[in-house]
Amino acid sequence: MASPRTPETFKPLLKKFALSPSSITPAQVKLAFEHVARGAEGATPAQVGAFLACLRLNGLDDKAEVIAGAAAVLREHAVRLPEVEGMQGVADIVGTGGDGLDTFNVSTSAAIVAAGAGAIVAKHGSRSSTSASGSADLLTSLSCSLTLPPSLIPSILSSSSFAFLFAPNYHPALAHVAPLRKELAFPTIFNVLGPLISPARPENMVVGVARKELAPVFVEALRMLGVKRALVVRGREGMDEISPEQETDVWELNNSHITTYSLSPASFGLPPHPLSRVSSGTPQQNATLLLSLLSNTPAKPKDLAPGVDPDAVRDWVLMNASAVLVVAGKAKDWKEGVELARRSLERGAAGRALEGFRKVGEEEK
Repeated sequence: MASPRTPETFKPLLKKFALSPSSITPAQVKLAFEHVARGAEGATPAQVGAFLACLRLNGLDDKAEVIAGAAAVLREHAVRLPEVEGMQGVADIVGTGGDGLDTFNVSTSAAIVAAGAGAIVAKHGSRSSTSASGSADLLTSLSCSLTLPPSLIPSILSSSSFAFLFAPNYHPALAHVAPLRKELAFPTIFNVLGPLISPARPENMVVGVARKELAPVFVEALRMLGVKRALVVRGREGMDEISPEQETDVWELNNSHITTYSLSPASFGLPPHPLSRVSSGTPQQNATLLLSLLSNTPAKPKDLAPGVDPDAVRDWVLMNASAVLVVAGKAKDWKEGVELARRSLERGAAGRALEGFRKVGEEEK
C-alpha cells in the first residue's frame, strides 16, 4: 500500500529541494509531483508555489530527469486512454509555445494533413495563452467539439485517423495549479510539460521548443519516457516549429539513439517564406484559410489576416506534415513526406480526416 501524500509528508521533501537541491534523486522528483498532483490533499498552495520556485531558482526544471519524472507522474494522473495507448504508430506534433512569433496554427493543420496521408494523429493541445490562436481556438472555429467523451477517441482514430485531446479535459490534477501559475511572476516547469503529458502516450512525436538549450533536454526526456521516434525541432529565429524561412536545428530520437542535424525548406524541396507571410490571424481567419487549403479553393484576401500568403502557409503545413509522416514511418524522407502530404490535400483526404472528427462532435450534441 502506498504511503500517504499529505502536506505534512511534503514538508521534509520540500526542505530538501530548497536546501540540498544537488542531492535530489529522480525518485524524490516523482514523489514531490505525486504530492502536487493530489491537490489540496497532497500540498498546500504555499507549498506548491515554493516547490515551483525551488525548481526554477536551482535550475532543476531544465534537467531531463526532472522533466521526465514530472511528466511520468502527470501521465499517471491523467484520464487514461488504454485503447489508444495500445495503438501502434500513434503520433503527435506539438510545441512548447512561448516563441512570441504569433504564427498560423501550423502544427494542428499539419496533424490533420498527416492524418489524411495515413498517419494516426492524436493531437494534444489547449487554448492559446499568449498567441492569437491556439489549437483549441482554431478547432472551435471549425465547429469541432472540445468535450468529446474519452471513450470515443479510439473509434475516432480508427475511422478518421485524427482526434484532438483538449488538455484540460484529461488533466484534472492540474486544475488547482493553474491559479498559482498565474500568480507567479516567472515561467515554471508546467510551461514546458504540455507536449510530454498526452494521455495518448504517442510513440512518435514532433516537438518544437523555442529555447535552444531546452532541445537536448527534451529529446533525452522523451527517451526516458519511452518514445520510440521523435524530432525535437527549433527554428533558428527562435521558433518552436520547423521554420518556413530559416534553418531548423533537429535533435532526432530513433529507438533510443539520438542524432543532431539541421533542415531547411530546401530539404523538403520547397522554397523559403518569410514569417510575415505565415502570421496568425484570428481563430476564424485561420480556420477560413485552413478550410481553403483542405478544399483546394482560393481564400478571399479580405477573409485572411493582413499580409498572409496562402501559398506560403500551404508550403509550411506541407513541411511540418512531412515531419509527422517521417516519424510515423509513412514516408522514407522529407521530400516523400511532402508529396504524401500534398496528395492528402489535393485528393481531399485531409478534409475527410477533419470532417470525421467534427462529425462525431456534432452527433454528440
